[in-house]
Amino acid sequence: MATLADRCFDNGLTVLDTEASAIHVTSQEATTYANATSTFSLGNSTSLSGASPTDRSGGGREVIFAAISDGSITGTGTCTHYALVDVSNSRLLVTGSLSASQAVTSGNSFTGASFAVGIPDPS
Repeated sequence: MATLADRCFDNGLTVLDTEASAIHVTSQEATTYANATSTFSLGNSTSLSGASPTDRSGGGREVIFAAISDGSITGTGTCTHYALVDVSNSRLLVTGSLSASQAVTSGNSFTGASFAVGIPDPS
């Protein structure tokens, strides 16, 4: 069975811990930085805080992000996805589906629970 040392996982995930600087809620899954921050963005928070990589339940490694308490909704529509971005380098780092879609209205705020982004052990 193939294995990867924690160091291999951690070097990939450390980018999230050190470079992810904003989260956007989007109307569909972004494939580029511009999609995430402009075209599909319905809101964002720049107080994103990720921890160093740790063991993932079920195997592998993960980065856990603190809950979002200060998100601003900047557009009206239905949020279906999120995107983690590196603002300084204009990079899209991670996208994912929200657990449930949510209709939003410009001018409102949003919050979100703590969440993890991880890499499972190889099978």
